[in-house]
Amino acid sequence: MRLSPRIIFTASVAVLLMPTLLLRAAEAAEPGTNAETALDSSVSSSAEPAAAMSQDSQPPAMPYVQGRNLGTPKVELFLGYSYLRAVPTLADGNRMVWLNGGSASIAFNLNRYLGLVGDFGGFRDSEVRLNVGNSNSVVDSDGTAYTYLFGPRVSFRNHTRLTPFVQALFGGMRASEVTLSSCNSGACTLLPSENKFAMTAGGGLDIGVSRHVAIRLVQAEYLMTRFENLETGANASQSDMRLSAGVVFRFGGNRGPRMPERGPLSYSCSVNPSSAYPGDVIAASGTALNLNPAKTAVYTWSVDGGTVTGVSSNAKIDTANLAVGAYTLKGHVSEGDKPGENADCTAPYVVKAYEPPTVGCAASPSTVFSGSSSAITATGMSPQNRPLTYTYHTTSGTVDGTGATATLSTVGAAIGPVTVTCGVLDDKGQTANGEALVTVVALPVAPKPTTSDVCTLHFARDVHRPARVDNEGKACLDQVALNLQQNADSKVALVGNASTEEKGGKKIASQRAINTKAYLMHEKGIDPSRVAIYTGSLNGMDVSTTLIPPGATFDTTGDTPVDESAVKTHPITSGKNNPE
Repeated sequence: MRLSPRIIFTASVAVLLMPTLLLRAAEAAEPGTNAETALDSSVSSSAEPAAAMSQDSQPPAMPYVQGRNLGTPKVELFLGYSYLRAVPTLADGNRMVWLNGGSASIAFNLNRYLGLVGDFGGFRDSEVRLNVGNSNSVVDSDGTAYTYLFGPRVSFRNHTRLTPFVQALFGGMRASEVTLSSCNSGACTLLPSENKFAMTAGGGLDIGVSRHVAIRLVQAEYLMTRFENLETGANASQSDMRLSAGVVFRFGGNRGPRMPERGPLSYSCSVNPSSAYPGDVIAASGTALNLNPAKTAVYTWSVDGGTVTGVSSNAKIDTANLAVGAYTLKGHVSEGDKPGENADCTAPYVVKAYEPPTVGCAASPSTVFSGSSSAITATGMSPQNRPLTYTYHTTSGTVDGTGATATLSTVGAAIGPVTVTCGVLDDKGQTANGEALVTVVALPVAPKPTTSDVCTLHFARDVHRPARVDNEGKACLDQVALNLQQNADSKVALVGNASTEEKGGKKIASQRAINTKAYLMHEKGIDPSRVAIYTGSLNGMDVSTTLIPPGATFDTTGDTPVDESAVKTHPITSGKNNPE
């Protein structure tokens, strides 16, 4: 692949601008960077001594590393080993197959992030690839190569000793003649000397040992060269890889203020909850201040009541079988035997007695008829959530139940108030009682049935047959018969009356009642046992009909039962007032 000078120039400008863009983004993200940059410039000027700088103009401190700020050095000098090889190894036209050597670089840091780097390296060629016919072979050779590169570097300094960086360098590489170690006619020149353009792009990682010394763990870069392709006779790009490692020496810059001296170790502890019941577990925690991160803190705990377990800043107190009372937790933290490396703390806690349970007692309904039931509900509660057992007692009737609900039966209970007692017992023998009142009332008495008048038959129209039941009377009796048919258990009372002006009125009144009953029996099929007949004491030519439901009593005051055997059963047919 052949690259024109224009392409190379464009790529170079882009790589040069990249660190500047990264720096601007970092400055925008971190307050105080611009001030630090300006201050770094002022530090490099000899016109203003560093001692004259005010406290307010001090640069922002870098993160502390075990008690001190490593700061940003002004100059970094790297010396180390470098290994260079072609990628791929057997690349046509690439004379950099396997090279070993060393490199040195010097970086001038403009600020915390951006620096300018000059890089110089020397390598010795020991092997070269030969393409003979259709086969490739690698033979021993002798030659040297030197790089001289310049460009920007962006470092990412952080809160630790690690400092990663990226860089892009541009310059050239000079390669000497390459001679074969063995030729038929002695040493022979395989490749001529060349001085061509070269560039690298990559990064590395430094590990700070002290303020002035760091170890460059690795520096890995892509290396591009523009040596002539001996097969084509034209310049071409070759791809190589350069790996380096070594020591970095740091000079100048801002050391930054030392970390303030740590105060003596202090320790505070607490318990949660601060009061508990026997058997509860209490959580304990401790907070230590001014610990040395470079040392391992050792925590120990003790109590004067119960059992404590824990080897860190957290512990647990077991209060099983602990008597009621006040106790103290003691904590200790240690980082060594020196003064200020040990601290103690205490925290009180209380084991309190079990609280008795409580119970509520309710009845539904609270008023019942004698012989009915009422649901009893007991609501028990233990402050310590202890298991509860329920019992019930009543002053009258019976109550059945062993759980949170029971049933009160009022069979045989006296009329009036009944008190039901709900009791609870926890597994610690503590009890509580509650009461519910149930009122027992008597069953309501059904009203006594009463008689009712249906209709009245009148006999004054037919003077010749004063005991005959006419059509109007029959209509009345039809209504009476319908009532008897609809109410099979009911009876009817027929009361015959006579006028005081009628001769033989008692007998006529009886005949009227008998004739009325006969119509109900023969015409309407009413059982004669359901019909009672009387003679009344009222002044009138009529028969009254009274319906008697079951349980009702017919008032016979002034009435006389009719002896049907003593009275003719046929009606009077003559016009006389007396019957035949």
